[in-house]
Amino acid sequence: MIRKISIEKGVSVAELLDQFAETAFNARRLGEAGRIYTQMLKENAFIFFSLAGAMMPAGMGNVVRGFVENDFVDAIVTTGANVTHEIADALGYSHFKGDENADDVELSKRNVNRIYDVYIENEAFEGVESFVSKIFQELEGRYSSFEIVWSVGRNLPKTSFLRICYEKKIPVFCPTLHDSILGLHLYIHGKKLVYDPRKDVEEIVNLCFQDEKMGALIVGGGVPKNFVLQAMLLGKGFDYAIQITTDSPHWGGLSGATLDEAKSWCKLTQDARSVTVYCDATIALPILYAYLLDRSQQENF
Repeated sequence: MIRKISIEKGVSVAELLDQFAETAFNARRLGEAGRIYTQMLKENAFIFFSLAGAMMPAGMGNVVRGFVENDFVDAIVTTGANVTHEIADALGYSHFKGDENADDVELSKRNVNRIYDVYIENEAFEGVESFVSKIFQELEGRYSSFEIVWSVGRNLPKTSFLRICYEKKIPVFCPTLHDSILGLHLYIHGKKLVYDPRKDVEEIVNLCFQDEKMGALIVGGGVPKNFVLQAMLLGKGFDYAIQITTDSPHWGGLSGATLDEAKSWCKLTQDARSVTVYCDATIALPILYAYLLDRSQQENF
């Protein structure tokens, strides 16, 4: 039976999402995502967090930090761009509310870069380069992307999830590290440093072979999503998976591919518990995090 949502003063996010789970469409899917994630945490599953899209410019940095601080994730896979923007934020540079209909030629004259309705000044990237250049110049030998990110994170303030990941030794894989401003700085300043993607593959595959339940939170698609799922081609398959995306499966692209499709590749187990939430991640991800905070405090997991 479909439940009629009832909202009263003081309703918690957990109470609201539990009501969502008894309704329809993507409200039900988001409610189901909360319940699946809660089960993953109760069973101490090892959880990969795949993060694509411009999440740091959109203000999701503290949400990601919360997932890390509260032990809601065990490994992160994201883009070099998200890492770059997280560094900029941690160094005190700001992303500003902008206008998607702005004159982009005029913005370029003002040394302002646009990400849809977000602005960031060139000064921020100059600051990032000044910061990472000293770190990269000191590194020598072959490094995985997560080792490079740890080297950066240990020098950032504790307000950054990259610093917390370094302290907790949570790997932050960046399989597209070279496809970012950070990758350009690596090329310019890391003369004695060799980025070795083989080490990334070796580590993530090893993580997939752990003798415990395995779960994945997939935000967006692209390379981060594939890097997480393809690692399970050599493993036993994910027992749980949650996907938040705005793409559709009928275009044939990976970002919209369903989790059921992943079962045909044995990336998910046949009886895996999974759900896809078709929603803007800037809406769904903070709500899911708030739900987990509520539930973790109530049920002490």
